[in-house]
Amino acid sequence: MQGVLTGFAVIAVVIGVGYLIGRRGYLGDQGQEVLTKLAFHVATPALLFTTLARADLSVVFSGRLLVTAASTAAAAGVFVAFGAVRNWGVGRTTIGALCSSYVNSGNLGIPIAAYVLGDASLVAPVLLFQQILVTPIALTVLDLSGAGEKGPLWQRLLTPLRNPVAVGALSGVLVSATGLRVPGPVMDPLTLIANMSVPAVLLAFGIALRGSAAPGRGRDRQLVLLSVALKSVGQPVAAWALATSVFGLRGPQLLDVVVTSALPAAQNLFTYASRYRVGESLAQESILLSTILSVPVLVAVAALLG
Repeated sequence: MQGVLTGFAVIAVVIGVGYLIGRRGYLGDQGQEVLTKLAFHVATPALLFTTLARADLSVVFSGRLLVTAASTAAAAGVFVAFGAVRNWGVGRTTIGALCSSYVNSGNLGIPIAAYVLGDASLVAPVLLFQQILVTPIALTVLDLSGAGEKGPLWQRLLTPLRNPVAVGALSGVLVSATGLRVPGPVMDPLTLIANMSVPAVLLAFGIALRGSAAPGRGRDRQLVLLSVALKSVGQPVAAWALATSVFGLRGPQLLDVVVTSALPAAQNLFTYASRYRVGESLAQESILLSTILSVPVLVAVAALLG
């Protein structure tokens, strides 16, 4: 249980600092926007590159990753189906689908994996899966939907090659796959910049909470409640069902995939929503509610399967 509490305590403190910064106006009216742009264009691409450049890509082909991929697709697919029927729009549906399935595998998943599962590297498959596949696809959809830059279709189809987050992830994969060793004078400053990513995202999220209404009561109430239900309950249940009935996982392996699936929506989803100016309140409220609900969910999972 210590890992769950430790992970949430770290996040809560940094978000709280961001909220106080917003209340006091220390960064001015543009503070949130500046932090968001810093994270999206500079720090997060550096974080993805430095993480993936040193990663063991063999974990991508593990059975655990198949469970993660299937449960992610199931949760996101349900939201997309509702979005299509209710005509919520491509941009908002994409953000909602991400909030329903994209887990906080970095700043929360790593400490929980270390303390609850006993090995921080166990979160690597979902981290790589989201960075290599889910993020580039989702951001490309947002670009092609018109939320991103306008231009000819052929130019917009090449957005994965121009999107800084996707470029950072794909560059890191290329370095790892080819076995290249990045020199220290290059990797060290990139690592220093990468260390700004998580704090910038959390501080921007905290600033955005200033003056915001109670989550789940705004105009995106239906979308928020659906995404939170899918993220907090639907995805971990889907992971448990797939792991036991299809892949035959038991014991620690079963606990691993269910715990990672029960992690709340990642804070960087708010960065993407802010960057494309679509579904910002949806992302903010979904992240906050799923983070709150994930505490009892993770405690229950650890108690039942641990």
